[in-house]
Amino acid sequence: MQKDPDQSIVRTHYAVIYTPNRRRHRFPENCVTLASTAEEAIEKATEQKNLHPAQVNGPSRSSEGLRLYYLVHWLT
Repeated sequence: MQKDPDQSIVRTHYAVIYTPNRRRHRFPENCVTLASTAEEAIEKATEQKNLHPAQVNGPSRSSEGLRLYYLVHWLT
């Protein structure tokens, strides 16, 4: 089994995720904006613009070559 060269950078982060609904559990990196704290993520979130605060793990490379973040939990 070959190790993912990006595996060393996979960490847990606070983030704001652009998504029209909360049913998905993985998000491409272009939909994720990292935040330094949970409070910052909550402040930057805007329900009307489909921006939701969350805690995520990532980035991780998918089999399609995309860098993805995986939902740990929603903050609100």
